[in-house]
Amino acid sequence: MGTEARIGQLREMKDAALHAGTQRAVARQHEAGKLTARERIDALLDQGSFNEIDQFVKHQSSGFGIEDKKPPGDAVVTGHGTIDGRPVFVFAEDFTVFGGSLGKVVADKICKILDLAIETGAPVIGLKDSGGARIQEGVSSLDGYGRIFERNVRASGVIPQISVIMGPCAGGAVYSPALTDFVFQVDQTSHMFITGPDVIKAVTGEEVTMEDLGGAGAHSSKSGVTHFVYPSGQDALEAVRYLLSFLPRNNMELPPYYAPADRSDRADDDLDSIIPDESNQPYDIKTVLESVLDSDEFFEVHEQFAKNIVVGFGRLDGHAVGVVANQPAVLAGTLDIAASEKAARFVRFCDAFNIPILTFVDVPGFLPGVDQEHGGIIRHGAKLLYAYCEATVPRISVITRKAYGGAYLVMNARGIRADLVFAWPSAEIAVMGAPGAVNIIHRRELAQADDIEGRREELIADYEDRFNNPYVAAELGLVDEIIEPRETRVKLIRAMEMLRTKRETLPPKKHGNGPQ
Repeated sequence: MGTEARIGQLREMKDAALHAGTQRAVARQHEAGKLTARERIDALLDQGSFNEIDQFVKHQSSGFGIEDKKPPGDAVVTGHGTIDGRPVFVFAEDFTVFGGSLGKVVADKICKILDLAIETGAPVIGLKDSGGARIQEGVSSLDGYGRIFERNVRASGVIPQISVIMGPCAGGAVYSPALTDFVFQVDQTSHMFITGPDVIKAVTGEEVTMEDLGGAGAHSSKSGVTHFVYPSGQDALEAVRYLLSFLPRNNMELPPYYAPADRSDRADDDLDSIIPDESNQPYDIKTVLESVLDSDEFFEVHEQFAKNIVVGFGRLDGHAVGVVANQPAVLAGTLDIAASEKAARFVRFCDAFNIPILTFVDVPGFLPGVDQEHGGIIRHGAKLLYAYCEATVPRISVITRKAYGGAYLVMNARGIRADLVFAWPSAEIAVMGAPGAVNIIHRRELAQADDIEGRREELIADYEDRFNNPYVAAELGLVDEIIEPRETRVKLIRAMEMLRTKRETLPPKKHGNGPQ
């Protein structure tokens, strides 16, 4: 065969691989409101940047009716390309081929992509749309999942890993996304669960729909598995591109810098009046974040889960930062089990990938209650404490109002090696709030008082004057500077500039053994 003939043969084979799914299967995919695997890759990556790998591989299984069906590339499209000019690796499960099911060859292709991503230090993005393990291939398909999981763990903290659930993801397949850093879901068209509605009904008698069991709403607001939800696949992929703009390619690099459109010396007079006069009145911490960070540059993570704490990525003078903030507008900003877990994992991600952490503190304590105690608030709250203590990236706290008791310490206090702690004049730093403290300290006096309520009010006012302010902490060096709220942005930009060359290492060890 001559050269021209061989080139023609190659073109025919590539065309066959590009159309591995039948026209009927592609039509069904579109009717379900879903893009095909290749359409998703085209939407995700820079135009024309995709380079496919293992385009011609075929499964080698025999029997069970699939021996005569060997589409090139099998049920996943893999390769590498760029997003905003930066290299990434991607694999997209192809539901139009064997329902996107995972057999040995599919696992081989995904493992090769993960290995290349780890070796070259580039993010990896998995686009999930699969019926699960390929039953016809038996235990080899299960082994394939195991090999993928092992690589997810090996890549953890080395390269960013992002999963986008764009269709079904059930059984053992859900553990790969759960091991990655961020999970996106497309509303109404994607579902994740270990056991489906039919199995649950057979075993427990409970009836539940796929959407209620494993839809985007359930996992973003209840289980906390999903970090981001978008109405369409196109929207989700655009958001993935934006997320990557905050992240370095790997753990040996710094996050990318973008020239800011916002002024570094901008002050906001509205912040001076944002804290209500009554300390038990709420306000929205997101208003503070939007004022302090570069304009239109806050990307919230886990927005629908544990709303009493806010986490996300932003920029300060063009440099990426991770933000953790108590939310006084929800549960008074208390820390509970879900909020502690949410914030702890975010802090650990930022630390792994060299992203400085800003913490905004307004926390009256841990959420009280039997359910919280029996649910393990001690153990779960310690996760956030552990995450901050372990973090070696620059860490700055701003105490806006309440900072009480153990929750004050957990939220990146000086005692756990915060680099800098700023406080607004409205800050209240104490073991507990004034009413509770007075009831304990002056218990006997109040019991003997003629006018108990009147005396209690006097003692509360005295306690607030003496302790519910930032000046005692500043005298002890536990607050570095008391600042006017309006100047918070300027102070943080200068502080981050000073800390940019921070170098800190932990004692040599295989790994820690934090609370789980």
